[in-house]
Amino acid sequence: MTNSAVDQVLSCSNFGSVKQMRTVICQELSGPDGLTIENRPSPQCPPGQVRVAVKASGLNYVDALFTQGRYQIKPPLPFTPGSEIAGVITEAGSSVEGWSIGERVSASIGLGGYSEEVLLNPTQIVRVPTRLSFEQAATMIQSYATAWFALTRRTQVRPGEWIVVLGAAGGVGLAVIDVAKSLGANVIAAASTTEKLSLCSRRGADAAINYSTEDLKSRVREITRGGANKVLDPIGGTLCEQGLRSLDVNGQLMIIGFASGDIPSIPANQILLRNRDVIGVDWGAWAMANPAENNQVIDEILATVSTGTINPIEPKSYPVEQVNAALNDLLERRVTGKACLTF
Repeated sequence: MTNSAVDQVLSCSNFGSVKQMRTVICQELSGPDGLTIENRPSPQCPPGQVRVAVKASGLNYVDALFTQGRYQIKPPLPFTPGSEIAGVITEAGSSVEGWSIGERVSASIGLGGYSEEVLLNPTQIVRVPTRLSFEQAATMIQSYATAWFALTRRTQVRPGEWIVVLGAAGGVGLAVIDVAKSLGANVIAAASTTEKLSLCSRRGADAAINYSTEDLKSRVREITRGGANKVLDPIGGTLCEQGLRSLDVNGQLMIIGFASGDIPSIPANQILLRNRDVIGVDWGAWAMANPAENNQVIDEILATVSTGTINPIEPKSYPVEQVNAALNDLLERRVTGKACLTF
């Protein structure tokens, strides 16, 4: 979206006083097909909060898990899914300072993002760099914060290192490629189809491995002439052990998640015999426990975006009326890259 979207909001005659808003509601844990869209009263804006007119809401795999009751956090019914939003401030409470009506902002909010409006504390929002669309802004924070946290806090990347990214065409995978390249690393993208690997190459990957047709360990060792320095795994399952075995001496396996649904067991001798490390990467829990440090991470990401050093992918957009199909596409792995709802 362009600045014309902001102008349109600012020129509305009912600016800041919308009476009804569209909201996606999960009434039962029956998966994406059970979601409904309702018109609900627009709540009053408290003195210490801002009202944001949502232009785009990030779609994430975890959102679909929430609707199935398969995530470790189970909110009481009914609830509104969605943890990432981007939009425009349309109202600021009387005690809010430092924020103005019309500013473009984004936020990570836990739940409630699939709604035409949200009320947020000023500490929750960040300004969106002008070079980003609302769609990019609504889909970058979680994936880029995970990548940035992994590569700058949980480990340190040295220029010239070889980093393997499993599930490289997913949101986190593409963010890892972007961040790793910005830090001077060589990146091997590993994914399951030629189409996905083509996207990874366009996004900067130096080499590609199709692990549905090629042996991951052999190809990594061939490309790197010995083994990778780091493997980042958001997939789990059998790929995790293959990633471990593809590491060089003193290599690091970084476990980000289990998108395959299979939590792996890995052979400890493969860690011991070559002095390898296995490192857990849970940005979400760390961010909640360390808000000040997380704010620094977000500031670093946005500063790097502003300089053009990293460039979040433009996501596939679905109108909010297609929320059921959109989340099913995520569950069935029909989405390459990122996806969002638009209002």
